[in-house]
Amino acid sequence: MTESKILTRQQAIQQANKWRADGQTIVFTNGCFDIVHLGHIDYLEKARQLGDRLILGLNTDASVSCIKGPLRPVVNEYARARLMAALEFIDAVTLFGEPTPLELIEAVQPDVLVKGDDYTVATIVGADFVLARGGRVETVALVPGYSTTKLIERIKESY
Repeated sequence: MTESKILTRQQAIQQANKWRADGQTIVFTNGCFDIVHLGHIDYLEKARQLGDRLILGLNTDASVSCIKGPLRPVVNEYARARLMAALEFIDAVTLFGEPTPLELIEAVQPDVLVKGDDYTVATIVGADFVLARGGRVETVALVPGYSTTKLIERIKESY
């Protein structure tokens, strides 16, 4: 069942178009979501509350390694996609391997683009595109003290 929420880019475009035709507001966010923690859950729940449907752009393993270093991801892309798809507030998951999610954002054409409040609208990739289409760009408050990097550091210190 959760696998059915993992879509190719073309499927994500088609699904977004269907939802849009039904008058639903499409929210988009993206990230690595390597080791899922409370910060991720809180962030994604808040993102979903900004519209009717939430599409998650998930970095491929290769792109995570480029961003986070050769020892990451800890959890492979298939497992990360299944975990994200299992969350009830995520309606679709689609992988992207480009350096940024811009191409995916342009393809899906979300009504609302969301990132954490560690970004500003000026630093959010795709913000100009979404705003030019009449959409919104939102930042949501992050739960302090939660990050995959910090979790990995704590695990390493424990052993």
